[in-house]
Amino acid sequence: MNPHVIELWSAICILVPLVGMAVVAKAQQSAPAPAAPGAASAFTLPALPYPQEALEPYISAKTMSFHYGKHHQTYVDNLNKLVAGTPWAAGVPLETIIVDCAGKADKAAVFNNAAQVWNHAFFWKSMKPGGGGQPTGRLMELIGKSFGSLDQFKAAFLAAGVGQFGSGWVWLVQDGNGLKIVATPNADSPLAHGQTALLTCDVWEHAYYLDYQNRRKDFVQAFLDHLANWDFATSQMKP
Repeated sequence: MNPHVIELWSAICILVPLVGMAVVAKAQQSAPAPAAPGAASAFTLPALPYPQEALEPYISAKTMSFHYGKHHQTYVDNLNKLVAGTPWAAGVPLETIIVDCAGKADKAAVFNNAAQVWNHAFFWKSMKPGGGGQPTGRLMELIGKSFGSLDQFKAAFLAAGVGQFGSGWVWLVQDGNGLKIVATPNADSPLAHGQTALLTCDVWEHAYYLDYQNRRKDFVQAFLDHLANWDFATSQMKP
């Protein structure tokens, strides 16, 4: 064989593996790093402030297991999927996401899931074992000024909860030096409207159907009489 051909062939045999190694190295440098196994999600399901059976007989442990363990968890999971790879996944507070996305059609899915995560966490805190009764101090004073009496407030709150068509929430909100009752549909929240929420009752059917079937009125009445956490409501008030 021609000596020049042999030299050329030898050079090719040496260069091809080197070129291949360089291509692989370049690809490894440009490829995104794989997610670390078990990497923490941006949002996690907040712990309940009481055991799941603590609100019985007004809300059963079975209802709580579905409402908290399934519905609330699903909103958290959906939100993590929606914000993955966005700046919202880097420790942005839920409140900021809700305000940023409110009223924007292209961000409706993020808003709905973020708001439902926040709304549910607020709802759990709005209740406590042995709740209900009568608020005290400044909150009671404002209820009297805004509604006439605690009984009149309860009647108005009950009417708003029963009158909310379809799914939604009924809220007690602070409006300056007064209080208002606000009903919101679906995932909507006072947070999206610059209002200060003090207390809420979830009137989506999954909140009460296992225990009350179609008797929403009885559920909202039980919330007011036996579950409402007035201490929490007071803690949310602005000066």
